[in-house]
Amino acid sequence: MASEAGELLRRPEEPQRATFLELFFDLAFVVVFAQLSQGLVDDLSWRGAFQTLVLLLAMWWVWFITAAVTDRYDPQRPAIQLVVIATLVGTLVLAVAAPEAFAEGGLIFAGVYVAIQLGRGLFLVLALQGRELKRRIVRSLFWFGVSAVPWIAGAMVHGTARGVLWALAVAVDYAGFALGWPTPGLGRPPRSEWSVVAEHLAERYRQFFIIALGELILVTTLTINRSGFAADRTAAFLVSVATTVLIWRIYIYRAGELLAAAIEASPEPFRPTLLAKYSHIVMVAGVVVTAVGDELVITHPLGHTPPGWIAVILGGPALFLAGRAHFEYAVFGRVSRDRPIGLLVLAAIAPVMLLVPPLMAALATTAVLTAIAVADTTRARGRPPEMPSPPR
Repeated sequence: MASEAGELLRRPEEPQRATFLELFFDLAFVVVFAQLSQGLVDDLSWRGAFQTLVLLLAMWWVWFITAAVTDRYDPQRPAIQLVVIATLVGTLVLAVAAPEAFAEGGLIFAGVYVAIQLGRGLFLVLALQGRELKRRIVRSLFWFGVSAVPWIAGAMVHGTARGVLWALAVAVDYAGFALGWPTPGLGRPPRSEWSVVAEHLAERYRQFFIIALGELILVTTLTINRSGFAADRTAAFLVSVATTVLIWRIYIYRAGELLAAAIEASPEPFRPTLLAKYSHIVMVAGVVVTAVGDELVITHPLGHTPPGWIAVILGGPALFLAGRAHFEYAVFGRVSRDRPIGLLVLAAIAPVMLLVPPLMAALATTAVLTAIAVADTTRARGRPPEMPSPPR
């Protein structure tokens, strides 16, 4: 007999598409990405890059665990809707606290992050009935409890110590999931606990990436609005828009469309799901860094190009291509040659870009992305559509 709590689970016969609630939740990440990219613009150094990475990984983990909850449990149920809305509110607080997270806002950021991860699990443990349903939640609670220690401890200290402790906390969060959340007394979960709804999860990944591109468009348009439509800045704006379109095209072409089919075709669906998870965080990081480069180029299209600017102008698209290559492997079990070639070209031209204005560096990056998009189209011309073949 199914209890009311048992009805929280998704039913196979029900629609597996993402809901408006999940799309609403994703909107919070437009603010998140904007805050993170602005923070990197304000501190374009190794320290700033490290801090931005730690915060991005933490925010991504909030999104991913929420997506996993709505993948397993029915987001049409009031209890799950409450969980998602509460997480949305917490995410907005994290976004507000992010610029000061490594300064005076550390305790707010760490405290809210821990409250989201532990609070979600505790609520589900109370809402669910049945020992088997609770096991997975208890496992995640154990690992989030472990990572809570360095999160809170890091908020109590300053400087390098906070960075080290928070990096450790993020590592614990990611390692726990990658290992299957092994827990004393419960061991490792059976494979059946890691089943996913392929159509839903693939759509959620696409939506999240589109949200990241939305932040890139937002930064680009706001920057040109502040700077004005002088000829050089207008040219930089158009180059930035072209880069955004190319990133979208390269992402969605085949692999972005076939993730659901790849998950369904895999004898171990958890593997392409895990590969896609790591691929998307790298691609999203690339988009955030690209937004930083676009803002710098539109604001100062001509003149000297510092090394840090080259790192973000070329490094953002390079990160995206690296993640996209990994994503392609998750779907097809191979990587197209144009991806690593594009990465090598970006690395090779980086020293030369120090000698040209920022706008020329951005234009060179756009040319590399254009070549990759053209290669994708040319390679597929006259051939039947390639079917997914995830790695075994």
